[in-house]
Amino acid sequence: MVKILIVDDDKALCNLLSQIIVGMGYESAQTHTIAEGKAAAAAGLYDIIFLDVSLPDGSGLDLLPYLRGLPLVPEVIIITSAGDPDGAELAIKNGAWDYIEKPFKKERILLQINRALEYRQAMQSRRLVAFNRERIIGGSPRLTDCIDMLVQASSGDASVLIIGETGTGKELFARAIHENSPRRDNAFIVVDCASLPDTLLESILFGYAKGSFTGADHDREGLIKQAAGGALFLDEIGELPLAFQKVFLRVLQERRFRPLGAKHEEGSDFRVICATNRDLSAMAEKGDFRSDLLYRLQTITITVPPLRQRLEDIRDITRYAVSKFCERNAIAIKGISPEFFEALAAYHWPGNIRELINAIEHAASMALDDMMLMPKQLPEHIRIHIARASVKSKHQKQKPSVKTAAEYEKFPPLQNLRESVLAEVERQYLQDLAAHSNGDIETACRISGLARARLYGLLKKYGLSFRK
Repeated sequence: MVKILIVDDDKALCNLLSQIIVGMGYESAQTHTIAEGKAAAAAGLYDIIFLDVSLPDGSGLDLLPYLRGLPLVPEVIIITSAGDPDGAELAIKNGAWDYIEKPFKKERILLQINRALEYRQAMQSRRLVAFNRERIIGGSPRLTDCIDMLVQASSGDASVLIIGETGTGKELFARAIHENSPRRDNAFIVVDCASLPDTLLESILFGYAKGSFTGADHDREGLIKQAAGGALFLDEIGELPLAFQKVFLRVLQERRFRPLGAKHEEGSDFRVICATNRDLSAMAEKGDFRSDLLYRLQTITITVPPLRQRLEDIRDITRYAVSKFCERNAIAIKGISPEFFEALAAYHWPGNIRELINAIEHAASMALDDMMLMPKQLPEHIRIHIARASVKSKHQKQKPSVKTAAEYEKFPPLQNLRESVLAEVERQYLQDLAAHSNGDIETACRISGLARARLYGLLKKYGLSFRK
């Protein structure tokens, strides 16, 4: 049976939502703090969680990363009486299904529950399909979200834009899309846009006819033609010259092009997959990238997380890399010490997966006849960074806070004093209001004349809560 959890300190609202959920034939449970919600979510395997933002022990948004790490990840619907654009953006970026402001209509709740369950069922069906992700290692929540997007992209033929920092494995993800798509038996053509000379761009992509320029002693097929029936992967698409972008946009729209020196156009049925480590939207705003081409490329957008956001995958990646290195060099599999894993987890990996693989192979090479990898075998710059960070951290913890004489003698401005007094008065008023209203939000709003959103905002400001 579908199970839905409500995490909100407004018990009247919890009861109302529970009635709606039970009326739909589903199981409902409710908690009123982040701590209670966290415990219930860990034990209950819920399909959907309604999560309030302003809770007695903090912001509900802080619970989102934890929920994304559960074995059975629920769909989270944020409900709040004090919504703000930054909070909405944070919620969506952390995988929330929707962000709803109170008060809301019953019809919207019914619709969101049905839509979330339909999406959930569709995603579970997709996960049952065999997906070849041999070289994409790890099972962290961020990577799992990315794999889900890869599965969706592989099932169709839409253009895909892969965004990620250098070294995150964008080409690996592009190949996974192609190898799991209906086009898998045809070519996967890689084009490094950063290395294409402007003068040879058209001849490389479109090809040329014999005699079209000096040295063209035969017809040559371009990369776009070679990608017919398969996929054209444009790596570092942000480096594509602006003057050529309009030409390429037409090729994408028509799937037709004219080789240099040819009399007629040719067709090519190819799928385009692009990758970049640049912010193409910002480039488009500045006029450095055509917005119409960007719209065409980003039908599906996949953001590959940097390694620092999926540190829990380091162990699996390390074991995989060590195994492949030993197999390639025909040597016995080397063990990995706990200290080696600790050292890897302590580094920030600016070069992401690529840097990690290089560091592991360096360590395996330095190990020689040793059967166990140790931190000593890691590249020197990594060991130095870890050592410096460790010493700095200890120094900061031990260093006492010392105020100067000027700081002690500094007299507070009148405005600061007024704000301090007002804050103390407001805090005391809210505490008295909670006692006088017996912790009931509606009664407190009626007595104080405050709107519910304003009251929640003040409670959040002073770290207070109403409890019956």
